[in-house]
Amino acid sequence: MSTPKPVFSWPLRVYYEDTDLSGVVYHANYLKFFERARTEWLRALGCSQERLRHEVQVVFTVSQIEVAFRAPARLDDELDASVVVTELKRASLVLRQELRIQGDAGRLLATADVRVASVDAATFRPTALPPLFRKLMSDGVAIAPKLTREETE
Repeated sequence: MSTPKPVFSWPLRVYYEDTDLSGVVYHANYLKFFERARTEWLRALGCSQERLRHEVQVVFTVSQIEVAFRAPARLDDELDASVVVTELKRASLVLRQELRIQGDAGRLLATADVRVASVDAATFRPTALPPLFRKLMSDGVAIAPKLTREETE
């Protein structure tokens, strides 16, 4: 099964603090790399997590993640972490993420399928994704207009 072309890619570098005694990236740090890419993807859409929380009272929470490790990343490697939406539901979305070495024919290091739930910022109960946010994800628009509470209903 082929992965859809990434709609967003974020460059990263492996630092000493990311590695274990053997000089490779500690497995839990891949989750941090994926999280950083998702955060920057939201910013690129014009919908940072803080903006969504303050303007629309919506926050995201990872409800499920499945990671497949293919090859190790090592100290000083330059990486690309990608994000693409593979499923969009009323109150959640699934993202396919890949971590690759820059250059080296883009060697695949890890993949993650991440289900993210939209929840109310005050109650943490599931809530619908704001319509404008859904449209931005569908269209791949880089800059979002100001979000309002009315657009979420």
